Amino acid sequence: MGLRPYLHVLRIRGLPTSMSLMLLMRMPIISTSVVMTLHVVSELGRGYGAAGLVGTATLLGTAIGAPTIGRMIDRVGLRPVVAVCGGVSCAYWLAASHLPYPVLLVAAFPAGMLVVPAGSISRQVISALVPADRRRTAFSLDQVLIEVGYMLGPVLAIYVSTRYSTSVTLTGMGVAFGVLSLAIWYLDPPVRAPGESSSTREPAPALRAWVSRRFVAALTIAMGAAFVLMGTELAAIAALRASGDVAWTGVVLAAMGLASLLGGLVHGAARRTLSQLTLMTLLVVLTLPVGLVTEPWWLLLLAFVPMNLLCAPTLAATAETVSEQVPHTVRGVAMGMQDSATRLGLGLGSPVVGFVLDRASPGWGFVTAAVGGLCFAAAGAALSARARPRRHRTPASAHHV
Repeated sequence: MGLRPYLHVLRIRGLPTSMSLMLLMRMPIISTSVVMTLHVVSELGRGYGAAGLVGTATLLGTAIGAPTIGRMIDRVGLRPVVAVCGGVSCAYWLAASHLPYPVLLVAAFPAGMLVVPAGSISRQVISALVPADRRRTAFSLDQVLIEVGYMLGPVLAIYVSTRYSTSVTLTGMGVAFGVLSLAIWYLDPPVRAPGESSSTREPAPALRAWVSRRFVAALTIAMGAAFVLMGTELAAIAALRASGDVAWTGVVLAAMGLASLLGGLVHGAARRTLSQLTLMTLLVVLTLPVGLVTEPWWLLLLAFVPMNLLCAPTLAATAETVSEQVPHTVRGVAMGMQDSATRLGLGLGSPVVGFVLDRASPGWGFVTAAVGGLCFAAAGAALSARARPRRHRTPASAHHV
């Protein structure tokens, strides 16, 4: 595997700075769930169910708000949206440690709706700056950075929370949201390519003009991938608890992230790769055998490697597919819809697989995740089979390096 494709992408003016900033912004976003759970349980004296309600309210808010936030970026530009979302996120997390549980629960939904859309912004910047023939590498690099964020963000947040308190962590997250939002506002990375109209008054096409079957298929497959990933993570934790290997949970989860990271690097550097649907199908197929080897922990870890090698490639292929299907005037709302699909998949995977884990052995959790993912993949395949390819590409000459 050569690194030359990544070097070409990293030479694109403004892209390394933007991607680094989005990585930093994603780290507190990724950490919000675990920190809020620790805070509600340890500081507020509530149960895990109460903590889960706060997490669900935040997730629903983000899923519902993402397309609207994306549309606002399309209509008024990036800076006003980042200013509002950054201000709300900063205020919410600074205040979170001082709020009683009922107020925290009520505030979680609007805070989720107005979270800074770092993932959506990152994909829009890539679509704007990177030529079409290099986007697979750029989206893969973006997904690799997400894996880095998942490996670093929660670890740092848990360390601060256990070393000091969750109040200190929540305050630090509020400060981080404020400072990083200000940095994004100042940098103002482009969400439109030089050859694309930057007018926010340009009328947006009607939904039926660009929401094709292939676009819906891409979102369906993205939802399925999120369902599988959430389900397998829950099943892994359950398997480790059942075998008495809870102490190795961090090692197993870190290995999963590392395998995904390596898979993303290979996907982005390869000259030819598989389609989003094929990658998703392989992800599902390789999930099934994991349920057969749930103990000891090191065997479970090894069984996870093949499946997780396909995690980042599947998600990167999703971003690439979505970017190809929509005109630039609705890129923000399309990326927001992708975020919503992913969060809905996560939101479905948790209770469905959790219900099975409460009533059966951990191995059945992996089977449930795989079967659910297979259903989403089949729906995506059916939609794709009836769709005509629709591409909205910007000529390579319109991009600058």
